[in-house]
Amino acid sequence: MPLTIRDPERWHAALYIRLSKEDEGEGESESVSNQRSLLTEFVKENHLIDSIEYIDDGWSGTSFDRPAFRQMLADIEAGRVNLVVTKDLSRLGRDYILTGHYMERWFPEHRVRYISLLDGIDTGVDAAANDLTPFRAIMNDMYAKDISRKIASVKHDKQRRGLFIGGKPVYGYRMHPTEKNRIVVDPPAAEHVRRIFAMALSGMGCREIAAALNAGGVASPAVYAGLPGRGRGLWTGGRVADLLRNQTYTGAMVQGRSRRVSYKSKKCLRQPRERWAVVEGTHEAIVDRETFDAAARLLDSRRRTRRRTYDFLLKGLIVCRECGRPLGVVNRKNGAGEDVLYFVCRTYQRETGEKRCTSHTVKVDAITAAVLAAVGEVCGPYLTPEALRPAAEDVIRQRARKEDAPETLAARRDALTAQLDRVYLDRLGGLLPEADFDRLYRRLREERDALARRLDAREEPREGGEDRAGELARRFAAQALERREVLAALIDRVELGEDRRVTVRFRCRRPESGDRG
Repeated sequence: MPLTIRDPERWHAALYIRLSKEDEGEGESESVSNQRSLLTEFVKENHLIDSIEYIDDGWSGTSFDRPAFRQMLADIEAGRVNLVVTKDLSRLGRDYILTGHYMERWFPEHRVRYISLLDGIDTGVDAAANDLTPFRAIMNDMYAKDISRKIASVKHDKQRRGLFIGGKPVYGYRMHPTEKNRIVVDPPAAEHVRRIFAMALSGMGCREIAAALNAGGVASPAVYAGLPGRGRGLWTGGRVADLLRNQTYTGAMVQGRSRRVSYKSKKCLRQPRERWAVVEGTHEAIVDRETFDAAARLLDSRRRTRRRTYDFLLKGLIVCRECGRPLGVVNRKNGAGEDVLYFVCRTYQRETGEKRCTSHTVKVDAITAAVLAAVGEVCGPYLTPEALRPAAEDVIRQRARKEDAPETLAARRDALTAQLDRVYLDRLGGLLPEADFDRLYRRLREERDALARRLDAREEPREGGEDRAGELARRFAAQALERREVLAALIDRVELGEDRRVTVRFRCRRPESGDRG
C-alpha cells in the first residue's frame, strides 16, 4: 500500500540521504541521485511544500556521528522538522540497535513521524509493517552477514595458501614487482630490523630500543611507508615489541592476527595465536629462527598478567535495581570444583567498605533462563517461522532485485571484459606464463558468459526463492533467543534486585506487566 500524507500542511519534512562505500557495490540503485529522485517524487505526490534535504555522502550507516544527520537532529530539536523520510531503513542506519533507538524512542519523544518508502514503514499510522520492523532489520543483518562470511572464506583460503592479501607488507618487506600476493625483502628497512633484533638480544628493553632509533633519526614504519597522521611518527616501545614478535621476519607468512569486530565495524581485535594463518617458507627471511625465538623469550620474561573478562548473553542489558549500575560477572568454584559465573553489583564490588549496595550474587545461568522465559512468553507469537515469513520474503526479494538489476549485471560483465583484456596483454608482454594464462582466461570467460546468460534471462524468477525465505525465517526463529542482538532489540533493560527478583523492561508495549523471579 503506498504511503500517503493526509494533512501535508502540518508537516515539515527532512529528506535524509546517505551513501557510503559499502553501498556503492550495490549498484546505481543506492546512489544519491536515485535516493533524491525517489524522495522528491514522494514530496510532490503528497504536496509537501516545506522540506529540507540532508545528505551524508561517504558516511557509513554503522555510525550515527554523521554531519548531516547531526544537523537534522538539531533542526528537529529546534522545531524546524517533524517528519523524516528515507528511501529505506538502511539509509537511516545499519546498526539495528541505534536505528531502533531513533525510530522507537528518540523520534516519538520529539514528536517526529518517520517514513521508510521501500519498507512501507510509517510511524504515523498503525500498520502491520511497523510491527515487524525490528525483525526485518535483524534479518537484513543476517542476510548481509551470510554474504560477508562467503567473502571472508575466500580471503581465508588465500591466507591458508600463504598468499599475501594485506594492503602494505610489514616493515622490512615490499610487494613483489611482478608477482601478485608475493612479498620480497626491502634492503634499507631490513637492515634496521636486523639491528632491532640485535639490540634486543643484547639486553635492551623495547623502550630503550625505541629511544635509540629515534635518537638516530630512523624513520618509524608509518613514516617510512608514507602513512600520514600516525601519532608523532616516532618509534615506541609498543611498535618495537610488535616487530620483535612478528614471525613474518623468519620467512613465514603470518596473517589473521586481528579481525574486525563485525562486518559493520572497522574496529579490529587481536586474535589468539592458534587462530592465526601461518605458512612457512613463503618468502626470504630477514632473521633466522634461533634469533627470533631468543628475542621472544626475552619479551615473555617481561610480560605482565591482565585481568580476565567474561562474555555473557545479557551483557550490557542487566543492571542493579537498587543503584542502577550495570552488573558485572565473577567466576567462582562450586563444590565439585567447576567454574560457575555469578552476577555481582559493581557498586558493591568496588565500594564494599562504604556499604553503598549489596552483592546481588546470583548464578548467571539462572537469571538468563528467567529472562529468556519472559521474552519467549511476550514475543513468542512473533518469533514463529509463519509470522516471520513475510519479512523474510521481503528481504530475499529486495536483495534479489539489487543483485539481478540489469545495471549491476552489466557493470560486472564489463569489469570481467576489462580483466580479460589485461590478462591477454600480460601474456603478450611475457608477464604471464602460458599455463596461468589459459587457466585465468578460461575462468574469466566462463564467469562473463554466465553473467550474459543471467542478463538475458533476468525476467525469470530465481529457483528456490520460497525455500530460501522459509529457511531464513526458520533459522531466525530457532536462533532468535540465543542471539544477543535480538535481545538488545527487544529489551530496554533487565533489573536484578537485592531480593533476587528479575524485572524485564521491554522496548515494545506489553499487554500485561510483571516481574519474573
